[in-house]
Amino acid sequence: MNDGRSTSAAMIESLVAGRFGCTGIPAPVLERIIGRPYITDITGRSRSCVFIFDDMVLKVQRRNEETDNEAAMLVWLRGKLSVPECLAYELKDGIAYTLETRMPGRMLCDGEIMQDPDRAVSIAAEGLKRLQAIDISGCPYTVSRLESRLKAARRRVEAGLVDMDDAEPETWKMFRGPEDLLRWLENSRPDEDLVMTHGDYCMPNIFTDGKETSGFIDLGKCGPADRWQDIAIGYRSLRDNFGGAYTGRAVRPGFRAEELTDLLGIRVDESKLKYYLLLDELF
Repeated sequence: MNDGRSTSAAMIESLVAGRFGCTGIPAPVLERIIGRPYITDITGRSRSCVFIFDDMVLKVQRRNEETDNEAAMLVWLRGKLSVPECLAYELKDGIAYTLETRMPGRMLCDGEIMQDPDRAVSIAAEGLKRLQAIDISGCPYTVSRLESRLKAARRRVEAGLVDMDDAEPETWKMFRGPEDLLRWLENSRPDEDLVMTHGDYCMPNIFTDGKETSGFIDLGKCGPADRWQDIAIGYRSLRDNFGGAYTGRAVRPGFRAEELTDLLGIRVDESKLKYYLLLDELF
């Protein structure tokens, strides 16, 4: 196959060892990928190694609450939402290997779709409606709930894991640092209007056939949470992508939250929009 792809599982092992200091792919994963051509994905800001095969995706990352949650939610959401099928979730030496089917379609930030902002916003709103229509009454997973998110934020702050350079320009003008922001978040908790949420509803995690959503990926933060968790992150992703933050070329500068919420049939809740955007600064 002359398309720049690699075919050796040993190369994957070498890359994983270089990133995480571990050796050996778990057998249930290895037997599915050995000899298969793949490309390495560099899209997004994940701390994982991602290998894309023709019909599968392998994510390798340090095991944490979110890797466990993603594997569980992929199973729980089957038949309820278009998400990958979890083919294997294996743990070895503190590293999680998640092998899942590949989503059909293109990322919502695909260049051709980005040239039609109205279509992109419409697809993003349609995806939110699909998520929010899911009956959450039987969902046992709580990693996405605000109490869990604040506890996770505190662990990150206390461990010094918050990247202060990767934040909105105004954040550290309002707060003296991560600890100050965390105290404000803990003391300003809004009531939760619970729906099913993706947890990181940004354009690379939304797949589309060009007309509507065809699926969702990266579900580590997925679960019941306030609807503004997804609306806030979705708004920011649309705003930044349309504003040229990742391409250097703006297609719709000054994107407003109302362009998304109008399609959802709701008004902008400025306080919750602010709260959930600030909460994300600690992750």
